[in-house]
Parts: sequence; C-alpha cells; structure tokens
Amino acid sequence: MSSENLPQTPEQQGRKPRVAVVFGGRSSEHAISVVTAGAVLRSIDRSKYEVLPIGITTDGRWALTADEPSRMAIADRKLPSVDDLADSEDGAVVLSVDPANREVVYTEPGAVPKALGEVDVVFPVLHGPYGEDGTLQGLLELAGIPYVGSGVLASAVGQDKDYMKRVFTSFGLNVGPYLTVRPREWTRDADAARGRILDFAEEHGWPLFIKPARAGSSIGITKVDDVSGLDEAVREAQRHDPKIIVEALLRGREIECGVLEFEDGPRASAPAEIPPVSSHDFYDFEAKYIDSASGIVPAPLTPEQTAEVRRLAVEAFEAASCEGLVRADFFLTEDGTFVINEINTMPGFTPISMYPRMWQESGVEYQELVDLLIQAALRRPTGLR
Repeated sequence: MSSENLPQTPEQQGRKPRVAVVFGGRSSEHAISVVTAGAVLRSIDRSKYEVLPIGITTDGRWALTADEPSRMAIADRKLPSVDDLADSEDGAVVLSVDPANREVVYTEPGAVPKALGEVDVVFPVLHGPYGEDGTLQGLLELAGIPYVGSGVLASAVGQDKDYMKRVFTSFGLNVGPYLTVRPREWTRDADAARGRILDFAEEHGWPLFIKPARAGSSIGITKVDDVSGLDEAVREAQRHDPKIIVEALLRGREIECGVLEFEDGPRASAPAEIPPVSSHDFYDFEAKYIDSASGIVPAPLTPEQTAEVRRLAVEAFEAASCEGLVRADFFLTEDGTFVINEINTMPGFTPISMYPRMWQESGVEYQELVDLLIQAALRRPTGLR
C-alpha cells in the first residue's frame, strides 16, 4: 500500500484520537467484560480522546451503546449485559476491513447507514473466546486498526491453557502437572478418557481441578475430591468449552503479578497474594466478582521472592510474545518454587480487579494506566512486527 493511501493521523485531521471501546461478546465472560468496559469508559481522559462504545451482544451482534458507565456495573448481584445497553434491538455497527478506510458505520433496517467517523485505536475489553483469543485481533489486523493488548498469536496462546503451558515449558518456566482431554477423545471413548483422568489422579492425588481449556474468570471450574464428582465436573467444563484441562492441586500461596508495556519494554508491577477464601473452595467466579474477595497488595514476600516473581512474569510475557499488558498468576509452593499457572492477556479491569490494584501500588493510577495502554497501541503498527 502506498503512503498516500494510508489513513491520516488524528493530528493531521485536526482532531483527538478516537478510541472504540469494544466489550461484551459471545463468551461466558460477557458480563465481566461489560463491567470492565464501564470502568475503562469512566477513566478515559476525554480531554485527550474521543470515545465510541461498541457492545457485542451475546449472539454476536455489534451494537451501538450509550456512553453510560453507571449502567455497566454489577448491581444487587445482577450482572449487566450488552443486550440491555444496546440503543436498538436490530441496529448493527459495521467495521470496514479496508486498511485505507477506518470509518465505522451504523446500520438499521430500512434506514440510511450512518457514518460514525474513523476509529484510530480499539480498546478491546472482551474476555474469553470470540474476543480475547485472537479472533477480534485478527479482524483488527485485517482492518489495519491499532488495538490495545496482544496480537493474534499471543492472544490465542494466552486463551488456551493447554498450549500456554506447552509454550511456558519450552521456555523453561515451571508449570504444574496437568492433563488435556480433547473433545474427540471424550466423544469417541468416554471410558478411555475417564481412565486417563483416573490414572492422572492416581499419580498426583485428589483433589483435581477440572477446567474449560479456553475460558477465564474461573468460570466452569470444579474442584473434584473423588471419582464420584468427575463426570459432572467434566459436563460443567464442557458447557463452556468442549476441550478441558485437568490440573493437580498445588499446595502453596497464590501470587499474581502485572506486566505493562512501556516505551523501553515490559515491566512488572508489585505482586499481589490471593489469600484463601473461607466461604469458597477456591478463588472462583463468585469469590472474584460477586462476593468481592480481595487480594493483598503488595504480597507479603521477601525482597528476593518479589524480585523473582517479577522476573518470571516478564519472562512469561516475552515467552508468549505478548504486547500491552498481562497478568501472570503463580503458585509459590511449599518448597519455595514459583510455578506459573496461567497468564491473562486482557485481565479484568473492574474496580476490584487485581491488575489495576497492583499497578496502583507500583505508582501508576488507573487513569494513567488506561492512557499508557492506549498510547502503546497507537505507537504499535498492525501487521507483522
């Protein structure tokens, strides 16, 4: 493409950069994405940026929504939804996939399409499949629109716990014992697949954690204490993803660390600790978002342990070729070893989320954090890099 066909910068057009905050989506983490979007919309500096909220409904329609963060919070244990926020039941936002044209158009049946203006950067706050997993990132690459966060490969790796662990292992990072059961295995011979899990339990002991391989926010996870609960746990995980992962219990402390991309490269935040939650078996969805269980920031670690987990968090960021931001989750085992559990390439940004809290402890307030992410995205080209 010749330079004269490239979109003009906002400065060349005499306007502020326009940020499209895209949220919601088709995954089981839809509601948490909406809550995250509310926090981001509330904090974007409107003196520096124009903002366009775009919600994706649970059936995948891109909808125009009002810029009303107050309607995007969890209220009285009720989860918000794009379907309730959309301006119209059938209107749709259309994004051009022509890199020379970043204009967004709004269409409604029987009406003339309405141009909403060019988008300079997308802040995708989708969690889970169909948004955090490289699918949306691929669309934005085709459209030539910069976006916050990791690219296609890193997003896909960060969503799939199976391949994530394979990547970490290949880079020498410690991962805990795990087993992957693919959908074909369970469909073709459930007894054989069940037998593999039981062999794993015999080797590593009960309890086991049965998880969807490509979901987050602790959705669909079951702690299984013996064989009697195994099949139900598998069914629950498969409600969210036909591919499941089985993990052995790691005894130790849960430690998290944020990574943020600065102009001179990625840096790690102060770490946090997730203490045991007495009312929950583990740090599940309700503990995180409904009952507001809170982590300890900074984590009570020795200076040597803090330095080590920060180093490992950046190593995980680099190993998966991440960009923008990552939250890296570890176990500090009883023998003093850090074992990486997973990374989140678009961690929660809710007011109680650990990622912004860790960076606040590190001297980066929420509004500055949002601004740094947008600026990093604007600096970074789309395409191969």
